[in-house]
Amino acid sequence: MAAAATAAEGVPSRGPPGEVIHLNVGGKRFSTSRQTLTWIPDSFFSSLLSGRISTLKDETGAIFIDRDPTVFAPILNFLRTKELDSRGVHGSSLLHEAQFYGLTPLVRRLQLREELDRSSCGNVLFNGYLPPPVFPVKRRNRHSLVGPQQIGGRPSPVRRSNTMPLNLGNAGLLGRILDEKAPPSPSGQPEEPGMVRLVCGHHNWIAVAYTQFLVCYRLKEASGWQLVFSSPRLDWPIERLALTARVPGGALGEHDKMVAAATGSEILLWALQAEGGGSEIGVFHLGVPVEALFFVGNQLIATSHTGRIGVWNAVTKHWQVQEVQPITSYDAAGSFLLLGCNNGSIYYVDVQKFPLRMKDNDLLVSELYRDPAEDGVTALSVYLTPKTSDSGNWIEIAYGTSSGGVRVIVQHPETVGSGPQLFQTFTVHRSPVTKIMLSEKHLISVCADNNHVRTWSVTRFRGMISTQPGSTPLASFKILALESADGHGGCSAGNDIGPYGERDDQQVFIQKVVPSASQLFVRLSSTGQRVCSVRSVDGSPTTAFTVLECEGSRRLGSRPRRYLLTGQANGSLAMWDLTTAMDGLGQVPAGGLTEEELMEQLEQCELAPLGPSRGSLPSPSPRTSLTSLHSASSNTSMSGHRGSPTPPQAEARRRGGGSFVERCQELVRSGPEPRRPPTPAPRPSTGPGAPLTPPKIKLNETSF
Repeated sequence: MAAAATAAEGVPSRGPPGEVIHLNVGGKRFSTSRQTLTWIPDSFFSSLLSGRISTLKDETGAIFIDRDPTVFAPILNFLRTKELDSRGVHGSSLLHEAQFYGLTPLVRRLQLREELDRSSCGNVLFNGYLPPPVFPVKRRNRHSLVGPQQIGGRPSPVRRSNTMPLNLGNAGLLGRILDEKAPPSPSGQPEEPGMVRLVCGHHNWIAVAYTQFLVCYRLKEASGWQLVFSSPRLDWPIERLALTARVPGGALGEHDKMVAAATGSEILLWALQAEGGGSEIGVFHLGVPVEALFFVGNQLIATSHTGRIGVWNAVTKHWQVQEVQPITSYDAAGSFLLLGCNNGSIYYVDVQKFPLRMKDNDLLVSELYRDPAEDGVTALSVYLTPKTSDSGNWIEIAYGTSSGGVRVIVQHPETVGSGPQLFQTFTVHRSPVTKIMLSEKHLISVCADNNHVRTWSVTRFRGMISTQPGSTPLASFKILALESADGHGGCSAGNDIGPYGERDDQQVFIQKVVPSASQLFVRLSSTGQRVCSVRSVDGSPTTAFTVLECEGSRRLGSRPRRYLLTGQANGSLAMWDLTTAMDGLGQVPAGGLTEEELMEQLEQCELAPLGPSRGSLPSPSPRTSLTSLHSASSNTSMSGHRGSPTPPQAEARRRGGGSFVERCQELVRSGPEPRRPPTPAPRPSTGPGAPLTPPKIKLNETSF
C-alpha cells in the first residue's frame, strides 16, 4: 500500500525497476516504468527520480514536465525499444529535446544522422575553398606613392546596372532595421577584423576586402587560385572595393591590373603585378563620402549622391573632381559613363576623351536625355546592340524613376540626329525603382516595395529591340532579405542581391534572408525560379557574396564559367559552380522559399514591432535599407495553406492584410506544432562538422 501511494505521487525516491511512473508532458499523460526512464545514466530522468531535481506535480500526482509532448513520444519509444522512429517530428527539434533530457546515445545517433546530409566538403556545386589570409602589418604612412608611367588603353564595358543612394524612402518597406552596433574595442579598432566585408571579381582575378586590409587572388590554369597581393593594414575599415584585371595582351600589357579601396571620402589605389605583388599608386580624396567605386576600362570612377564625381585617368595619372547634379544612379557601356540624376536628366561622360579637357579642368559632361515628367532617375541600365555597320553600336537605355515609372529609350539608325527617343513606358510600380536591367531577352525592374521584381520578355529584330509585338509581361515576385544598410558588421555593399550576369545571358539574383545566415538562394532574375541553394561548408555566417564570370581555358572546347563567391565571417572564401547549376535547372523546384524554409531562416533573428500605431511610419535613417525575396507566383505563398484559419483570418491573409510579423506568428499558430520548444535549453557542441549557431539579431518591422 505504501509503495502504491508513493508511486501515485509520481516521485518515489527509491523503488523497484518495474515501478510505474506517471508523467504529464505539456498536458499529455504518459505512463512508463522506472527502468525505462533510468537505463541511461546521468540523464534528466535519473536525476528527477533520484530527487536531485525538484519536481512539479499536477492534480493527479503525475510529474509535470513543461516540454513538447509530440517530440516526447518518439523519445519515450526510444527509451523503451532502443530504436528511433521520428516520423512526423522535425529532426532539429528531436535533437534539441534529446539534448535537454541528456540522452547521450540518442543525441549521438541524431548527430550522426544529420552528418549524412552535411559535409565540410560542400555539395556537388562546391568548387573551391580559400582559407583566411595572414593578418598584415600596419601601413607605415598614408602618403601617395606614384607608380611607373603607363600608356593608354581601350576601356571595357561594365556589365552591371547600379543604384545609389541606398535609401529611397519608406514606401512599403518591410521594416526599419535597428543598427545595434557593438561598442568599440578598448584598442579603438573595429570589431571582427577577420570578417570578409566585400568580394569582387574581374576575369580570372578576385579581390577580397577585410575590415582593414584586402587581398587579391589570381586563377592559373594549372595551379588554381593563388594569393598574389596583400595590402598593408589600414587605419580605417574598408567600405568600397573595385577591381580591374584586363586580359593579357591589352594595350597596357601587364600593368593594367588595379585594385582600389575606399572609406569615407578617401580612396587608395594599387597597381597589381601578374606574378605577385603590387605598388601603391596614390591616395585620392573626393571631399564627400564615396558611395560608388568602380572602373570603366582603366579609369577609376568615384561618385557620391551629393553630385560630385572623381576620375583618375590611367594615362595622365591625374585625379580630377567635378560637381554635377545630385547623382542617384549610374551605369557604363564601352567608354561611356552614364549618370542618372535627381532632376530627371541622364548625363554621359566619354571617359576615353577625358584628357582632352584637362586644361580647363572640366569633364565632358553632356545631357543625353531628360525624363518627360522630370522624375529623378533612380536606376539605370545601358544595353549596347551588336555592331551592324561601321557606325558602331546603337544604344538602348532602360531607367527607373522615383515615382515608380520604368521607361526604355533607344537611339537606333532611324533616330540619328534627334537623340534617344522614348520607346516604351511602364507604370506598374508604386514605389521608387531601385534596380533595373535591360538584357538581350529580358527587362527586369525592382522597386522599394519590399524589393518587388517585375520582368518582361523583350523581342528583337537584327539585335535591336522591336516594337512588334513589344515587351510581354513575364513574372512578378518579391525578394525577402532582412538586412540593414550597413550589412553584417557594418557594410552593405557586399550583400547586393544583383541581378548578376552578362547581358547576353541569363542573370540571377542572390538571396540571403537574415543577416547571419549561412545559406544563400540563387534565383533566375527573369522568372524567380530557384536555380540552387548553397550553405557555407564550415557553418560560419556568409557576410559577402558576388558572381564572377571567368574566361575559358585555352584548351580546345573550353567555355567560360560562372562562379558564386561567398565570403564568411571567419575570413574564408568559398566558390560555387553556377554554370553547372544553370545547366541542371529542370531538376530543381521552381520558386523561392517554402513556408518551412522561411520559418527556419527567421528563427535566426528577432522581429520586434515598433509599436501599436501604424498610421505614421518613421522615415528610415540614411544608413538603413531593406531588401526582400518572396515569389508572388510561387505555389508556396506567404499566405500559406497550413491549418484552417477562421474566415476573417483567411480573408485578411488573402488580401495581404496584417503585418509581416503577425503573419509569421499566424503560420506558427496554424502549424501542427511549434518548431521550437517553449523552454529551450543550452545546446551542447555537436562536433566540428556541425554548423555554428549565430546569435539572433533584432529587426524591427513596420508594415508588409
